[in-house]
Amino acid sequence: MNFRIPLAWLQLAQQKVRFVVAVSGIAFIVLLMFIQLGFQDALYSSATALHQNLRGDLFLVSSQYKSLTSNQSFSRNRLYQTLGFDGVESVNPIYLQFAKLKNPETGEKYSIYVIGFDPGKSVFNIPEVAENLDRLKIPDIVLFDRISRPEFGPIAAQFDAGNSEQTIEIFPFDALIGYRVRVGGLFSLGPSFGVDGNLIVSDSTFLKINPITRPAEMIDIGVISLNPGADPDTVMRNLAAILPKDVQVFTREGFIDFEKQYWAVRTPIGFILNLMLTMASVVGVVIVYQILYSNIATQFVAYATLKAIGYANTYLLNVVFQQAIILALLSYIPGFLSSIIIYAFAMEATKLPIMMTVNNAVIVLVSAVLICITSGSLAINKLRSADPADIF
Repeated sequence: MNFRIPLAWLQLAQQKVRFVVAVSGIAFIVLLMFIQLGFQDALYSSATALHQNLRGDLFLVSSQYKSLTSNQSFSRNRLYQTLGFDGVESVNPIYLQFAKLKNPETGEKYSIYVIGFDPGKSVFNIPEVAENLDRLKIPDIVLFDRISRPEFGPIAAQFDAGNSEQTIEIFPFDALIGYRVRVGGLFSLGPSFGVDGNLIVSDSTFLKINPITRPAEMIDIGVISLNPGADPDTVMRNLAAILPKDVQVFTREGFIDFEKQYWAVRTPIGFILNLMLTMASVVGVVIVYQILYSNIATQFVAYATLKAIGYANTYLLNVVFQQAIILALLSYIPGFLSSIIIYAFAMEATKLPIMMTVNNAVIVLVSAVLICITSGSLAINKLRSADPADIF
């Protein structure tokens, strides 16, 4: 591109009001893309937060497993059978189930996710859980997720204030009588699009909370730790080939990818986020096209004059592409800054991990440039027809 004559910039800046409106319109599209990507990342990150914090090499789940938020239990015996395979060092069962926690101030009940495991050996890469393993061995002691949504009441705030004997009441679904437990500590995991808050308990406490709906032999996740040097993929293939077909086994990466795929493909929220991102791109192309086309139409005689004095079509087309890139870059800055503010507000309101990432910053910048260049490609058809005779 020929930048010796800043024609592209001069044409854009000539009409300041139109230029500001154009930059604002494209900045809004940039902001929409940032919001969609931010929520999409928050969806996947929050949905796989538990997966990422489990300490293990392979994970055994039911063959009917869809996601963490739907109960698909399987026999604990399947997990213990894996101990007979080469490379398997130890196994740990995990129990998962929704219950209702009674807000100690308002008396309202809200759905909370209860995670049970044997505190004899931690299966979590969460320092706060490791520090409270001995506390969890005490009957009826629970750990409360400090990042849970506020409807559960000031449980975390009261514990931080020194109320270590705080008692809360948990109700199995469809139960009228609750089970009283004591808050023995806090941890940080965070809610997701399907979970508002979390409790971590021992397996014995978990079974007391759910005495009817959950038999002890039915578990939800089997965590498998391998011997040093064992290849997870090889052991996984051996397990999949010999274990009955009522269970399936994943590596850590496969387990995380399976959960992401569920939320991206099988749920309305994943479809909506992808659709909105596509629509934002299409609307962006239309808006930038209208801006560039209007600018070309306004300066049509000027372009014809340039052609009359010897400037080739390629130079004039470069001018349009320069305008497209200028609009993209100038619009990106306010869109980027606005998105950081909205991210902070949304994360505070929802407790979801909505954060700016380098990856998303680059994706949106490249997308904004591509949108503007695409629009410029469509708008130059008007410029090709510029005739020097139009100046007379």
